[in-house]
Amino acid sequence: MHIVLASNNQGKLAELDAMFAPLGCQLVRQGDMGVPESPEPFRTFVENALAKARNAAQHTGLPALADDAGLCVDAFGGLPGVDTAYYATQFGYAKGDDNNVKALLEQMKEVTNRRAALVSTLVAVRSVDDPEPLIAVGRVVGQIAPAPVGSNGFGFDPVMWIPEFGQTFAQLPVEVKNAHSHRGRAATTMATLIRTNWLGA
Repeated sequence: MHIVLASNNQGKLAELDAMFAPLGCQLVRQGDMGVPESPEPFRTFVENALAKARNAAQHTGLPALADDAGLCVDAFGGLPGVDTAYYATQFGYAKGDDNNVKALLEQMKEVTNRRAALVSTLVAVRSVDDPEPLIAVGRVVGQIAPAPVGSNGFGFDPVMWIPEFGQTFAQLPVEVKNAHSHRGRAATTMATLIRTNWLGA
């Protein structure tokens, strides 16, 4: 089964493709099928992910999978949340992972409560009008490290220190990170939902 991934993020595609391969599902990036980016006007991950999945299904006629993910910092009332990808632009930096990390560390310089969660919400639809979207949420709680450590991963992985490993996500081997990340947890749940609800297995 081909499923359109409503994202052009190569990191997400690589992570999710590996997780869905055992189902016999192959993910195709929406950009490779000429699908335009979907607006993301909502303030929750689930609403934005659903909008992106429906947009991809509408343009391709194929089942679609979308991920909306972000960093939720306790000291900032859960922000940046859905604005995570554009976090750095609020502080005069160009959009990008490295600048996001730089801006976050600057904003947290005097903050003692460094607890934060990486959250991934996956939504899958069989068609644009699917009345029963599949929804899976993965959440990992950790601490924002004082400086980036590690070279694996992307996004906020270098500053997301995970107590159970005593390391940042970017220090972990890719297969370990994928199994325990917010996206990994959401994908595991979603794979089960697809197997049960769509494949009848």
